[in-house]
Amino acid sequence: MNKVFSKVINASKILLLVALILSTTKVNTFTTNGKISNASMNKTLDLTAMATKYDEIHYTDMWFPLDRFTGDLTGYGANCALCSGKLGCTGQDVRDGTTTYEDPTYGTVNIVASSKNLKCGSIITWDNYGTKMTAIVLDRGVLGTDIDLLSPSEEYARNNVGRHKITYDVLRFGWSR
Repeated sequence: MNKVFSKVINASKILLLVALILSTTKVNTFTTNGKISNASMNKTLDLTAMATKYDEIHYTDMWFPLDRFTGDLTGYGANCALCSGKLGCTGQDVRDGTTTYEDPTYGTVNIVASSKNLKCGSIITWDNYGTKMTAIVLDRGVLGTDIDLLSPSEEYARNNVGRHKITYDVLRFGWSR
């Protein structure tokens, strides 16, 4: 709901700006080369700049958290004792050492396992000792609000990820924001 409301507000702001500029002119309005000019008031609205601003608002919006959770972060490897080596959401085999996913919206993100509290395809982000980590839920098998970070191996997970409490933001619930 926040997503829709935010987009409506952003679109309304842009439309209001255009309406305000256009409403001040009664005559001598013309369009050339992607610009709307108002000769009677000597004002020009650059449509390219407006589109760039809209993209900037959209980019900022996609990084705005929809929800926040606290849970334990642990690591796991595809070679763990109870693991099949395949991701629960996609069926992809990750026993080859794959630990990241190329998301069309968020780029290269880490892979995490979650409970069914977060839908498959959800994007989360958290602060990892001063570095922002972004991940996608592509696996299951965790309880509550805990998160398991896919690591190259169980040994790597044990030695480098360990177990600690984190607060993470949800940027996308499921495959679409």
